[in-house]
Amino acid sequence: MALPQIKADATEARLADLTVPEGGTWAAEARSAALARVRDMGLPHARDEYWKFTKPASLVVADVTPAAVFDNDEGPLWADVDRLKVVFVDGVFDAEASDDLALEGLEIERLADAASKDIHWAKDLYGQLEANEHGYTPRPLAALNTAFASDGVVIRVTGKVSKPVNLIYLHQSETSDAMLHHVVKVEEGAEMTLLETGPAAARFNKVMEVDVADKAAFHHVRVQGRDHERRAVTGIFARLGTESVFKSFTLTMNGTLTRNECVIELTGDDAQAHVAGACVGDGDDFHHDDTVFITHDALNCESRQVFKKVLRNGATGVFQGKILVKEGAQKTDGYQISQSLLLDEDSQFLAKPELEIYADDVACSHGSTSGAIDEEALYYLRSRGVPHAQATDLLVLAFLAEALEEIADDTLAEEIYARLEGWLGRRAG
Repeated sequence: MALPQIKADATEARLADLTVPEGGTWAAEARSAALARVRDMGLPHARDEYWKFTKPASLVVADVTPAAVFDNDEGPLWADVDRLKVVFVDGVFDAEASDDLALEGLEIERLADAASKDIHWAKDLYGQLEANEHGYTPRPLAALNTAFASDGVVIRVTGKVSKPVNLIYLHQSETSDAMLHHVVKVEEGAEMTLLETGPAAARFNKVMEVDVADKAAFHHVRVQGRDHERRAVTGIFARLGTESVFKSFTLTMNGTLTRNECVIELTGDDAQAHVAGACVGDGDDFHHDDTVFITHDALNCESRQVFKKVLRNGATGVFQGKILVKEGAQKTDGYQISQSLLLDEDSQFLAKPELEIYADDVACSHGSTSGAIDEEALYYLRSRGVPHAQATDLLVLAFLAEALEEIADDTLAEEIYARLEGWLGRRAG
């Protein structure tokens, strides 16, 4: 079916402003196929089903809306954690600011270097997991990223890595337009933790493809930077093998527009996928969208989606979550919860939870709620001498706790909790 003319014109206008990076045979083929997918799907439009709650215009036009660089005086996140730091400035790898990319049980390489080779292990993954999911729901901005991203990292995990890898994204130009593409291959029995921090750019398009082999584990914790005016769309595409574990948590504070997509396929028996997010937004220029699609295609697998949003002063939150259980995927345990805490009558939460089940021996549930501060709990705290602002913050933190509990590492979770406390304290002040 031909694209509507308005989408076709907008897509070609955007593509005319971009140049496909040079690369070896496998990278050129993957990028060419991705470009064909973009033209076939067209870039997103406000009338598209999965974009009806989020206006994509500022993410698809050629011109970048300037975003003032935010002066963050908090200091680096996880500064006391022993980690391997990989730094990108406005979407470009900074070798001088990064650590030596050498760690036992781990191979890290720049995408630009890997893509220049005619033969590389990333050939079987780059653009492949992203492409697999378009049969269910179009992800044109992810395909655009595969076609045009020139930087990022490719990581092969061969053992149990002793310390986290921290991808640090710095924003220095008010008009930076960054695309990063990461590929992570966790081999059988291996395990790693990947951290992501920082706002990255005025406009940021990032894709991460993660292949978790049998009995392997991948832990992901992301804190999106506090820049007030940034715009970002991110996509995680993951495939899980037998008895594998995938856990991802995202904290979002500030930003004008953020859309985080997560697409996971459980292909091996007894696999586990946990995806969680906590979001705090303040102001009518704040819009945050979590869109999640989890496919169960194996026996006795477990998935959890836990998303909490705290919104005030006209902020908008969106959650679109789907669990698809294919025929034969018996003993599936799928759990999905999305909740918002609205601190005033001007904010809104838009939710679209979905279950699509073709197996008969499953336990799947979903729930979505919006509400205000519990007045009885607030009265209880006030009656014991807790000031109103502090009492509200305590209830907000209690509301977000279920999402933070999805972080396996207590040290990482504690610092995220402290950052949330700081954000709430500044807003109260």
